[in-house]
Amino acid sequence: MKKRVLFYLVALVTTVSLQSCATNYVVSQPATYTKEYKTDAKLASIDNKRMEQDKQKLIDSFLAEKAASIASAKKAVKNSEIAKAIKHNKTIDGILEEAETYLGTPYRYGGTTRNGIDCSAFVLSVFGAAAGLSLPRVAASQAQEGERIEKGELQKGDLIFFSHGRRISHVGIVESVTEEGEIKFIHAATSKGVMISSLNDSYWGPKFRFAKRVINEEGENYNNLAATTPATPANF
Repeated sequence: MKKRVLFYLVALVTTVSLQSCATNYVVSQPATYTKEYKTDAKLASIDNKRMEQDKQKLIDSFLAEKAASIASAKKAVKNSEIAKAIKHNKTIDGILEEAETYLGTPYRYGGTTRNGIDCSAFVLSVFGAAAGLSLPRVAASQAQEGERIEKGELQKGDLIFFSHGRRISHVGIVESVTEEGEIKFIHAATSKGVMISSLNDSYWGPKFRFAKRVINEEGENYNNLAATTPATPANF
């Protein structure tokens, strides 16, 4: 009898101990896993935040460099345009200054010096001395140089051409364009030699045919300047 009671007692104690172990295992294990999961999720969130911050820093750096590059390029272009404008104005001013030194020089058909000069020789002498251009000898050939310009777009230093008939026989250099649009030019006229006239003049206005620009916006001559062609001048 005592042995049987002892057996039941041992069985009961063993059962209770096993249940206690199972309970401790089931309860404690999920708690540890949840804590580790929360820690890993927090670390991942921090890493993602740092990655986004680094990414934004790279983007901001790229945009800053791009903006600086664009600003530098714009400044370079602006400086280049200013330099070109200065060079152009200096070249044109030099041409007109040289032309004005001929004022009063008598006209001489076929003449090429300050003792007597015709219109085309006057133009080639001025552009040669002031801008280093080698223009053809006669007005008709000079009319084939440079870029054709509409009358309303004329500027100082442009060449304007005239004729009695179909053949170009006279050339002058635009000396000024007023706000009212009056175009004044300097040329070697048969009547008074080198002088300044106006396209509003009743004599020259009807004889005007077209204009050419042989100095570009960079203050340099156009590339289509022909080789000098010796010929008998045909001027008036």
